[in-house]
Amino acid sequence: MASHRKPRVGILDSTTARRGAVGVGAFALASATLLGSSTASADDEDTPEIEEQRDRAQSARERALAVREEVDALYQEAGLATQEYNAAEEASEEQRDRADAAMDEAAAATDRVNDARRTLGAYAAAQYRTGAGGMPDTAALLLAEDFRSFFTTQHALERLGDAQQHALDDFADREAEAEEQRAAATAELTELESAENELAEEKERVQEKLAEARTLLDQLTTEEQAELDELERLEREEAERLAEQARQEREEREARERAEREAEEAAREEAAREEAAREEADTPPPPSDGGSDASQADAAIAFAEAQLGKPYVWGATGPNSYDCSGLTQAAWREAGVEIPRVTFDQVTFGTPVTRDALQPGDLVFFYDDISHVGLYIGNGTMIHAPKPGDVVKYDAIDIMPWHSAIRPA
Repeated sequence: MASHRKPRVGILDSTTARRGAVGVGAFALASATLLGSSTASADDEDTPEIEEQRDRAQSARERALAVREEVDALYQEAGLATQEYNAAEEASEEQRDRADAAMDEAAAATDRVNDARRTLGAYAAAQYRTGAGGMPDTAALLLAEDFRSFFTTQHALERLGDAQQHALDDFADREAEAEEQRAAATAELTELESAENELAEEKERVQEKLAEARTLLDQLTTEEQAELDELERLEREEAERLAEQARQEREEREARERAEREAEEAAREEAAREEAAREEADTPPPPSDGGSDASQADAAIAFAEAQLGKPYVWGATGPNSYDCSGLTQAAWREAGVEIPRVTFDQVTFGTPVTRDALQPGDLVFFYDDISHVGLYIGNGTMIHAPKPGDVVKYDAIDIMPWHSAIRPA
């Protein structure tokens, strides 16, 4: 049955295949599970029905892997677009703040112009009341849009006193300032419009990639979907097993550290008692170092574990859903460390660490474009928000192409 299909070259070299021993082993087990006893009976005799069943199963496996490879590539592109969307959203918010501030400044400058206009109007009214300027000049002044053009007439300038001249100059300065502030506000609003257009374009890019991925998945047959579901189930079980081992290792480490602290405190107290006995005086023991059983990394991991099962939503930062960098930011914020929002900035935050020096709590980044991040918990395992349609969960760090890692604190 498979002879008419175009062969897919290099599947084992693809992103999907690079998921490592977890994925390969899971796939082998899934295949054995799905084929079941029919392949065993085929060892005795390959009937046409069994041969056809075997071909159909093989075709389903190949198609499931091929679709998964394409879907993962689309999700990776969507992940990159999501990070760019998050960055654009931050820029848009900052631009909106600047535009609001500029509009406030322009409004305040306009108020100052109006105050200066009222001052000049008061002088005009006074001239009219005293008969110094005559009705025609006063009326023209009150109705003038540009006070300076009125006062620049020779006969009016000659009658200006010092206070009036100061009021005129003040009005001119404030009017120029207001014009400058209005121009600045207009420029900020233009930039805001550009930022919001970019935000809309990034959102559209994400949605297009997600729609493509969903279309591919919808085209799977029942057999192909069963192969894919079984593979992902076995990968999930393996990741949970590794996570449980990592959790046990952390608990053992915490117990050792707690015992060491208790031993150190007991030793200090004993030393204090001996010193007190020598001096025949009561000396209080030195204060405890106040150390907590949970380090910052442990606090970040505990927070991430509490989010397990919550859905991935692009652009989300919690508390009910997350994208990948939204989860890592929230986890370390819970530990008292404020890290940047997007992966492009998170990767430069903290101390770089090599893969063989990873410790629980480190942030691990994937793909050349740094479009994904997870929280390392030990034993080659991380917690991350993987992709749309998925949930916050454990996964092996081999599941995606490695980029780098950092230690936030």
